[in-house]
Amino acid sequence: MFTPGHRCHRRSAHYRDGVTIWIDPPQWPAHGRLWSHLISDTSIEELHAFAAAIGIPRRGFEGDHYDIPAERYVDVVAAGARETDGRDLLRRLTASGLRMAKRKGDKGIERVPHVEFPDGTSAVIDLIASPREMTHERVFASMVFVRDRTGAHLITWSERRREWGAAGGWREGPETPLQTAVREAEEESGLRLDPAAIRPVAYERFRRTSDPDAGTGMWVPGQDILQVYATVLSADQPPLRAESPGQRPPEWVDATEFEARCADAFWWPLALTVLGE
Repeated sequence: MFTPGHRCHRRSAHYRDGVTIWIDPPQWPAHGRLWSHLISDTSIEELHAFAAAIGIPRRGFEGDHYDIPAERYVDVVAAGARETDGRDLLRRLTASGLRMAKRKGDKGIERVPHVEFPDGTSAVIDLIASPREMTHERVFASMVFVRDRTGAHLITWSERRREWGAAGGWREGPETPLQTAVREAEEESGLRLDPAAIRPVAYERFRRTSDPDAGTGMWVPGQDILQVYATVLSADQPPLRAESPGQRPPEWVDATEFEARCADAFWWPLALTVLGE
């Protein structure tokens, strides 16, 4: 919609002093090929800049590294990446603080470094695509991307955050994260979603960074995950209603308007990834 083995190479003259980019040998099998991992031990911005300069597509980014196919290894080293083994690469990535822990099969999208919330708290947030739900005990809230049969997107207005976004909210009582998504969608738009047609597509992992003396806000110890779902309706733009009298009503919008309303939200890179598939 949005729209085995390797040779060592000398450091290239293209390598810029101070750039700390590392690559391990192409020894990791996936999709019928061997892959290397490309990292920076300084910053993700530096990593993106290096990758872009040598034509590595952004879709190869995994939250803290790029996956590099074996046939590109020599070129990447010639461009200035330093060679090391997998163990040392992992050590460097971990020591840098840039490592994004995730389950096998999950795809890191982006780390958003500083997000402030209306209750005065703030957090670093990891955006991670995944077709599997996270452990329910860790989930404090859910959201669901809803599209109709034509591809129109449901957006709802949050008075608390003063922004448009997907339907979602905090879990209540013993309900599951999926039940939360269904309830919130109905409360915010009037739509009764079919749970069987909803699939997990991602999650957001929050690490609180605000001063403890500022208060805890709505944070609950041990709960650090917002579960993200998506669903496609079999109808064309079914009727919507506002959550309460006087509140801005929800809307059906096309992809261009969805971006115009929501591109500034911290979760927008997640939407581009999971809805662009």
